[in-house]
Amino acid sequence: MSRLCEGRVAVITGAGRGIGREYALMLAEHGAKVVVNDLGADPDGRGGDAGPAGEVVEEIRAMGGEAVVNGADVSDFDAARDMIHQAIDTFGTLDILINNAGILRDRMVFSMSEADWDAVVQVHLKGTFAPVHHAAAWWREQTKAGRSFQARIINTASPSGIFGNVGQTNYGAAKAGIAAFTVISAMELVRYGVTVNCIAPSALTRLTAPLMGGADISEEIQETMSPTWIAPIVTWLCSPEADNVTGRVWVVGNGRLGIAEGWALGPNVPLESQDPTTLHPVVADLMAKAELNADMSGIPTGGPGRPSNEI
Repeated sequence: MSRLCEGRVAVITGAGRGIGREYALMLAEHGAKVVVNDLGADPDGRGGDAGPAGEVVEEIRAMGGEAVVNGADVSDFDAARDMIHQAIDTFGTLDILINNAGILRDRMVFSMSEADWDAVVQVHLKGTFAPVHHAAAWWREQTKAGRSFQARIINTASPSGIFGNVGQTNYGAAKAGIAAFTVISAMELVRYGVTVNCIAPSALTRLTAPLMGGADISEEIQETMSPTWIAPIVTWLCSPEADNVTGRVWVVGNGRLGIAEGWALGPNVPLESQDPTTLHPVVADLMAKAELNADMSGIPTGGPGRPSNEI
């Protein structure tokens, strides 16, 4: 088997369980040296346990790979810096950063507390920015000193963020922010040999299982929605083969892989008056021509809580 990431050094956040664990194992299988980061918190972000990250490291070492544990809170700016430099100090360089750590505190917007909002946005959005900032600063510094890179950043959005899902205004807003962060940072870092892509995965994990039926989930769904299906595209994106792929949001899950095409200007007309009473027929015409927002599968459709084309 060809090893796509031979000798490359990766930092993977939230790699103790679920999707992140599969990333760590597959990258190691393909020759990467891995810093396995995981705070070991509960699904809502409380608590901590170094055990899951340590178990993944032991699995990698048992297959003959190289890995070390990191237990940092990725939303802690200084701890994120230390995590990046742990990879550099341990393995001599950094080639790959995968931002996967996350929590859930689902509530309807009228029931959501400030703490629920702050915790989710902190972990997802700042927990993506902080590692990227420190990794990008190091790559920039090294590039100016004469080194060249085929570096990779993989961020994690969600169908909830790019398509929307009831009960997840905090999570969805953070994930939509990560998608935008990906597009912009890809523009900024291309000159330093860094590509930046984003995954919007659908998979069965300890965070999503309660939302998908818990103990009643069928074997077929368990197989189709296994996080093992997410790891191949991420591993490929981390490889030198993906040099010309950047600024993309990849939707993967339910047996399919695709690219989200993002916000684009749809039907539009010249503005001819500042009188708001003239706008009803203008808006009605634009609405009739516009695609509906996508559902969680990415397909434009109507439904409860979603816009229609009628006014």
